[in-house]
Amino acid sequence: MSLLELAHVSKRYGRGSSERVTLHDVSLQIDSGEFVAVWGRRRSGRSTLLRIAAGLEPPDQGVVSFDGHDLAEPRSDAPRSGIRYCRKSFRPAGGQLVVDQVTTSQLTRGVSLSLARERAVEALVRVGAERCAARRPSELDSEEVARVAVARALVHGPKLLVIDEPTLGVEIAARDGVLALLRSLADDGIAVLASATETTGLAGADRALSLAKGSLRGELDALELAPVVPLRSASA
Repeated sequence: MSLLELAHVSKRYGRGSSERVTLHDVSLQIDSGEFVAVWGRRRSGRSTLLRIAAGLEPPDQGVVSFDGHDLAEPRSDAPRSGIRYCRKSFRPAGGQLVVDQVTTSQLTRGVSLSLARERAVEALVRVGAERCAARRPSELDSEEVARVAVARALVHGPKLLVIDEPTLGVEIAARDGVLALLRSLADDGIAVLASATETTGLAGADRALSLAKGSLRGELDALELAPVVPLRSASA
């Protein structure tokens, strides 16, 4: 049984003449420890697919199952907690410093302040962003934002990480480091679902799924990807 499964998922926005089909009959599976990238141009449906996979939006048709549970079922809250969507925005209520932002996200789940702070520091070290702990979110560059977003998700011990365009705005020289981080998390057993608009955003993935006009058009595995976008070391 796959960790995440989307079966014949469709999504529409608008009504009547303004209706737009964003996803059409999309099916995919992701296993534990697998890094899967969804590759497509703007308005291809990538972001919608990731939000539905993370349980943030319901599909209009089809089923999304995680760890054997249909996310549409009322009792799916516990399984859903194993999915973390990496948000690259920061709320003022989360605290003035990066370490506060990573800490605060745990407090609403009953984690003590001391333990939450300890986990926040460990997560920032794990993603290579320990230098960002005492900075304000506004002082981070795009690479640091991506790393901190992953750290903020890791403190919850997820089985699946979902991140939309992790290398968006990241300088070319730093992109491989972000993708290597995601690869290393998959090697640690965490499933990773990411999106990309360029082939450079596919490095390190086990599979790349091509999405166009809301439909999956094909798939490349790691061996097929390697000649085009060489796989990097798993180290962050």
